[in-house]
Amino acid sequence: MNEVAGKNIRELGGDEIERFWVKSYDEGVRERLEYPEVPLYTLLEESAKKYPDSVAADFIGKSITYRDMNEMSDRVAAFLYDNGVKKGRVILGTPNTPHYIAVYYGILKTGSTVVQCNPMYTERELRHIAENSEAKIIFAFEQMYPRLKPLLDDGTLEKVIICKIEDFLKFPLNILFGLKKQKVQIDSRPEVIHWKDVMKYSPSSEKVEIDPKEDVAVFQYTGGTTGLPKAVMLTHFNLVANVYQLIEWFPDLTNRDVVIGALPYFHSYGMTTSMNLPIALGAKIVLIPDPRDLKRVLSSIQKHRATIYCGVPTMYNAINNYPDIEKYDLSSIKACISGAAPLPLEVKKEFERLTGGKLVEGYGLSETSPVTHANPINGINKEGSIGLPMPDTVAVVVDTEGNVLPVGEVGEIAIKGPQVMKGYYKMEAETKETLINGWLLTGDIGRVDEDGYFYIVDRKKDLIIAGGYNIYPREVEEVLYEHPDILEAAVIGVPDPKRGETVKAFVVLREGADVTAEEIEKFCREHLAPYKVPRIIEFRDELPKSQVGKVLRRILKEEELKKRQAE
Repeated sequence: MNEVAGKNIRELGGDEIERFWVKSYDEGVRERLEYPEVPLYTLLEESAKKYPDSVAADFIGKSITYRDMNEMSDRVAAFLYDNGVKKGRVILGTPNTPHYIAVYYGILKTGSTVVQCNPMYTERELRHIAENSEAKIIFAFEQMYPRLKPLLDDGTLEKVIICKIEDFLKFPLNILFGLKKQKVQIDSRPEVIHWKDVMKYSPSSEKVEIDPKEDVAVFQYTGGTTGLPKAVMLTHFNLVANVYQLIEWFPDLTNRDVVIGALPYFHSYGMTTSMNLPIALGAKIVLIPDPRDLKRVLSSIQKHRATIYCGVPTMYNAINNYPDIEKYDLSSIKACISGAAPLPLEVKKEFERLTGGKLVEGYGLSETSPVTHANPINGINKEGSIGLPMPDTVAVVVDTEGNVLPVGEVGEIAIKGPQVMKGYYKMEAETKETLINGWLLTGDIGRVDEDGYFYIVDRKKDLIIAGGYNIYPREVEEVLYEHPDILEAAVIGVPDPKRGETVKAFVVLREGADVTAEEIEKFCREHLAPYKVPRIIEFRDELPKSQVGKVLRRILKEEELKKRQAE
């Protein structure tokens, strides 16, 4: 990177940059790949041809073959054609059930865009994505109906297709996303259609012309810290390329692998690593509708001899601390990637001890389909590093003007590669601020070392400035995680009349632990410069998390602000 230090990314195409990180790749991992320019749904169609009788998805004992999954997606496409949807947009709002896979690829077969939707969205959020995407049809988990009914009543939505667990199982699940299943009254009206009626459609032979590099396959909504979510436009080529990059990175992947599908598919991380990747391989997916159902996750790994389990640090930490963990045989696990948040070293070591497999930290964003970096599966994993850029991915560290910084210096990470988004839908100004000459400004502050390993120091917007010093929450959190009595921790900056901001830590203790705030502060003073030590420590029973288990500092900041305004 030093050879282009001082040059601006507005003048760099990417080929001028020495990809010195390639020397740290695992043996056999190629620097450059060839990607088929095909529609994303081809992944399912090709596996259905090669492995028609293999299990595509196991849903709590219900097995669905590749032939049947492909046929279900054809029926979804036929239903959409019959309802006038062609190269349109359709909202998909279900947890990880067979509906999701069939609907996802069925929408794509019409040339339309999958509009990703968290089933837990409020009416306000649902209205925003419907209006923003201009989608008129939603495939929705039945418990969403009370929040969707007002959108039907005022014409924002024209059709709701109700998807139930019972469409595939003879019994309901009592708990999903940690919520007790409640009886929902579904109106009998023409605009409300049930899954079984969609499945009555005969597969259509109609094909729509798709330009993989231009046509948008997925609207992936990303929240940011303020305002309503914005739609990341991911093309067919973006998503196909990222799958091929992952196949190259993981050693010896085949159709005999078994992937735990616990990460929610409505997030890009779960969609790519735990659905599109195994579908491309013709592998078996074990669908877990609630990622927090640890007993089901563990028993599924043991029963199905799962080999791949992608998750976030809180999921791995929860497994490590599960009361009966030693009763489960997890030895089938061979490789896992952790993303979405920093992976504490202690969590990595314990999970690898329990499974005998490899757990490596990676990195990505909704804007990059999402994976851009990962530590080698078999090579050196450097503590605190997000790893190396994936094949065909170029990453640099830049200053506030966009000038490339030398190795070791801290700045914003910028990325270029085939997985980088087309832009934000209906947000030209934000797109121009984020995409510069094909380079994506990530908003993450980091550095790269002489071996090509990248490190995230912190989010640009999470930076704490106390008494003129820059403090990165991640560094403080890493120290807190080393304390034997601390299970989880999150750090934010709070207003301070003397320092501008000061460091506040939110801590969840291990069961039975008895430690004071003063003792934790003393521990931090032994490992951190004085200005980085948390001045305020608040004990919590739990920390606010996203659906994938990522700790939400944003919520903690909002809570703190409201508390101070009320004083």
